[in-house]
Amino acid sequence: MSDRTARRTVAGLLATAAALAIAGFTALGSIFDYPAVLKHPAAQILASFREHQSGVTTWFLVLTVSAALLAPAGILLGRLTGGSLGRTIAIVGVAAAVVQVVGLSRWVLLIPGVSADALHPATAGDAEQRFEALHFWLGTIVGETIGYALTATFTVLVVGAVAAPVWVRILGYASAALIATGVLIPVGVGVASLSNFAGYVLWCLWLIVMAVVLWRASGSPPARTAAPAVAARG
Repeated sequence: MSDRTARRTVAGLLATAAALAIAGFTALGSIFDYPAVLKHPAAQILASFREHQSGVTTWFLVLTVSAALLAPAGILLGRLTGGSLGRTIAIVGVAAAVVQVVGLSRWVLLIPGVSADALHPATAGDAEQRFEALHFWLGTIVGETIGYALTATFTVLVVGAVAAPVWVRILGYASAALIATGVLIPVGVGVASLSNFAGYVLWCLWLIVMAVVLWRASGSPPARTAAPAVAARG
């Protein structure tokens, strides 16, 4: 694959990831009151899940696909960047994709069974405990906290590797910083939920802008002080 083709492939992956994320979060917010619904008791969350199960699982699958696209995007960006920075981008991009896929896919693979068990009085208590355990370990710890840290790191690395206009780089750094505040959510910092949400809104915008930057990129990557960069017209 030529560098031009690789850049345009990455552009397509980033734009698709952003579009799927926007669609998924918008739909889940409408039919499932996500993510606010997660603050409710387990029994109430599972009841709401059952009420809209088909739509909820479909849209969580959409979010899972969106997260998974960071893996091939990271690998290709790593190849375009080259050197140790390129290898780091690839590793962090794949890691960010994996942890988010693990966290999100529970809604598609595990929660339907837990929700069904919660309907029966004999198994309802155990089902709610399993839901809370899955939500804490796969959701809060793996998919969210670790996912926030890796996504923010990936974003900072890509901003440093891709030659883009200053405002695009500022947008990337700002979204990464706000996303990173999400690691404070489990320790009870309430404002972190709002800042993290704002970060993901900005991040989706940054993904789309970066897709345009990479699509329009021309020529061979010029050397930068620390490592090669993916070139783009400003």
